[in-house]
Amino acid sequence: MRTAAVIGLVAGLAVVSAVSAGAHHSHTMFDMSREVSVTGMVTNYSYRNPHVFLYLDVKGDTGDVVSWAVEMSNIGNTQRRGIYRSTFKIGDVVTVKLNPLINGRPGGNYTTVTAADGTTYD
Repeated sequence: MRTAAVIGLVAGLAVVSAVSAGAHHSHTMFDMSREVSVTGMVTNYSYRNPHVFLYLDVKGDTGDVVSWAVEMSNIGNTQRRGIYRSTFKIGDVVTVKLNPLINGRPGGNYTTVTAADGTTYD
């Protein structure tokens, strides 16, 4: 009886872990059917796992500044694309194409980034 309980517990934990991992890597928060482009100044560059983030201040049509959070991939994937800790610096002006957040907040999942020096990373 005790062995069956342990097996049930281990199986349950495996299912919970699999569901959590799948949810973490889901792109359901992004509108993958749309791509928008924003140009702004880098205010922060978080180069760490599980995801690299690029934060931008983007000037809106009315002159207001809106802070955007751009989700990238993990460090290994970004390095394979040529993106390193030194690629973006605070104050750089970059252009990002991204799949926007479904909820309308200023952010999204990047598809390409054009750095201050004109290099495009995708």
